[in-house]
Amino acid sequence: MTADGNNQLISVQPNDLKFVFELEKPSFCDLKVVNNTEHHVAFKVKTTSPKKYFVRPNTGVVQPLDSSVIRVTLQAQREYPPDMQCKDKFLLQSTVVPSNTDVDDLPADTFNKDGTREIQECKLKVFYVTPSTRGNSDDEGFKSYPEKGTDSNSVSLNVQHLKDERDAAVRQTLQLQQELQL
Repeated sequence: MTADGNNQLISVQPNDLKFVFELEKPSFCDLKVVNNTEHHVAFKVKTTSPKKYFVRPNTGVVQPLDSSVIRVTLQAQREYPPDMQCKDKFLLQSTVVPSNTDVDDLPADTFNKDGTREIQECKLKVFYVTPSTRGNSDDEGFKSYPEKGTDSNSVSLNVQHLKDERDAAVRQTLQLQQELQL
């Protein structure tokens, strides 16, 4: 696998994080991570500003040809950034893992660049938008899906999108329940 974009282990949608910025209010952006391979792929999310963001899950294993949703939450901020510009960045690392690997069983060195395994990286920039420039609510989350239409192709895409969201929510709920039990 090469990192030329066509042979990526995973693809991420959207490819930028956009947060509606309001003082004293948290904001979130969902990332959909799609495993493009027949292998199990582990991922890890890193950021240049870990105190500003809450990422769940920040590590995980995506089944072959499946997807996972990562929710990135911008914590409530007390002041506006200069010119509403954000220099924060996120790094999504991915690597192939054995098929029986559970997220809790990932070795601590899974994402170390020691040359023993290939680690692919995807960089994501952060943008702040004001509530007035947000437009309609379709701007949040999964905007790469086509607009709702009446042709059967877009209806089936929307149904698949809803199924993907439901499955991701169920997986996330199960994972949170497991974390609570620990």
